[in-house]
Amino acid sequence: MRILFATGNENKIIEAQETLAPLGHTVEGLLIDGKRPDFNEPKELGLEAVAEAKILQALTLIEGTELQGSAILVEDSGIFLDAFPNWPGAKSSDVEKEIGLLGVIERVNKSEIRGAEFRAVAILSDGSKFWKSKGVCRGSISDEIKGQKGFGYDPIFIPSEGDGRTFGELGAEVKNQISHRKKAMQGLSNLLKSPSR
Repeated sequence: MRILFATGNENKIIEAQETLAPLGHTVEGLLIDGKRPDFNEPKELGLEAVAEAKILQALTLIEGTELQGSAILVEDSGIFLDAFPNWPGAKSSDVEKEIGLLGVIERVNKSEIRGAEFRAVAILSDGSKFWKSKGVCRGSISDEIKGQKGFGYDPIFIPSEGDGRTFGELGAEVKNQISHRKKAMQGLSNLLKSPSR
């Protein structure tokens, strides 16, 4: 299956390729007239609503083009802090831009509750069938920014499955094995392998 991933993040495309290529699928970025499309994202409704909105918009965009018949993949993810239900969640990238990682650390320090988790929702559709999978990576928020690797919240997130270092210190090789996105992609892979499809 030719899978077009509706994302502007090359790292996400590489992660998806690693999981889905062994099943015989190709994964590439979705480009419309050479550009990555922008989507309306109802972030106030949560990750799942954002992913569902993006896949429907992407399927509409490829209708009647040479891309019609390809499968579309979307993924939305965010970090959730135990101290603040559903925050920042689907608005994670906006919050990072507004208050920065130091602002997030400051709020966590005040709350004294360091627990957190990354969540991802991935949806794949060939236009008639839809496959949906979720992934969670539990951890905690560091009391300082550590590491230059990764992106977003990686330098302040310490995964429970790791060795005490942040994703920003661990780097892609370790992160890609235990991340929320890897688990969501692995779930899709299992659904695609399932005989009930």
